[in-house]
Amino acid sequence: MIAALAIAGHAAAQEGTQELAKQLSNPIASLISVPFQFNYDHGYGPDDGDRGLVNVQPVIPFSINDEWNLISRTIVPITWQNDIAGPSGEQFGLGDVVQSFFLSPVKPTEGGIVWGVGPVFLLPTATDDLLGGEKWGAGPTTVALKQSDGWTIGALGNHIWSFGGDGSRPDVNATFLQPFLSYTTPDAWTFTLNSESTYNWEDDSWSVPVNFSVAKLIVLDKQPISLTAGIRYWAESPKGGPEGIGFRLGLTLLFPK
Repeated sequence: MIAALAIAGHAAAQEGTQELAKQLSNPIASLISVPFQFNYDHGYGPDDGDRGLVNVQPVIPFSINDEWNLISRTIVPITWQNDIAGPSGEQFGLGDVVQSFFLSPVKPTEGGIVWGVGPVFLLPTATDDLLGGEKWGAGPTTVALKQSDGWTIGALGNHIWSFGGDGSRPDVNATFLQPFLSYTTPDAWTFTLNSESTYNWEDDSWSVPVNFSVAKLIVLDKQPISLTAGIRYWAESPKGGPEGIGFRLGLTLLFPK
């Protein structure tokens, strides 16, 4: 009897961690999460410069009523880079913050689609000229996905136009597209393939990184944590942009409601 209860308890715990891991594949899940994502890329400019970037990306859902949620997604970049624009030396500091808000139904549609729509804002918070564009920007953002039998498929996108800031700096007119496909196993491993592509309408150029990552959700002293490692291939980048292979490491703190 005790053994049976232990097995049942283990199965329930495993199901719980799988469900949490699946929620991490949903950009607008009703789950407070704080990811710390480290990215490294190289091949910038004529001097083969490199960049290390830590994105702090808190996701905080707010319940409006029984039918609607408002989800806040913030991207705070902390960057170290070296010779990304020729012999430009080293820079370290804060980049431009991107803030998104999604209005999303609490329940999926009859077809199982989860969706959200709202505004996105670009804030010129960079601490160095080479770490940001010194422009204020805004535009629409949207996301749609479906989850079934451990699979998650969907896409997130936004478009940002600049409307103020330093007039000597280039205008911002960019479309961001993030299609994603992931699979979460019963023991909370998640395998993800995505792209985080940007089209710059000002100079007609694409940035197309293709990412493959593996994540594992664990629980340490009752605190759920997701650990991620992945590689990236730059299928396309603008002149002076990154080239070849990059990598990603991540740690996400989860706070189930």
